Amino acid sequence: MKTEQRNHHPHAVVQQVTNNTTSWLGKRSRDNEDIVSGQTFIAPTEGDLDAIEVFSSIVTKPGKVIMTLHSFDTQQKSWGPAMGSSSVDINNSESGKWLAFSMDGMHLDKGKSYGFKLESPDTFIGVGEAAGCYTKPPFVTGQEWQFTKNKTKGECFSYFSLAFKVDMRA
Repeated sequence: MKTEQRNHHPHAVVQQVTNNTTSWLGKRSRDNEDIVSGQTFIAPTEGDLDAIEVFSSIVTKPGKVIMTLHSFDTQQKSWGPAMGSSSVDINNSESGKWLAFSMDGMHLDKGKSYGFKLESPDTFIGVGEAAGCYTKPPFVTGQEWQFTKNKTKGECFSYFSLAFKVDMRA
């Protein structure tokens, strides 16, 4: 009898690692507005989510960054309720590094759309972002989103994408 082995080591199944500009999230000091950033993607395979990583360009001061994972309706461009969340305490030494948000226990289905949102109640952080154009968007199977804490309807940007990696155990 032959035993089929599954890959139990996490690996990036979706990633956009280009970083040529910065997207900001968290508590903005000039108007005390809370900015929430998001990114949508399509799961190319079925598997258990290990972590979602984002690239931190600039950490202005120590604080907490919270990530929530959502299902995403591409037809209606609407975010479902949070399926799970993870937080990371950061400080200035994390500038220029990948931040991993552990999402153990979450299962993603092949071909379904998901999105993650990033927010911070106490710091303002620059996250790596790729800027593209109409003829060459940086990430074709998802969009970057921006929200303010007071407005639940965000704005999406097809020619921008956060720098991120979705690590799964497929």
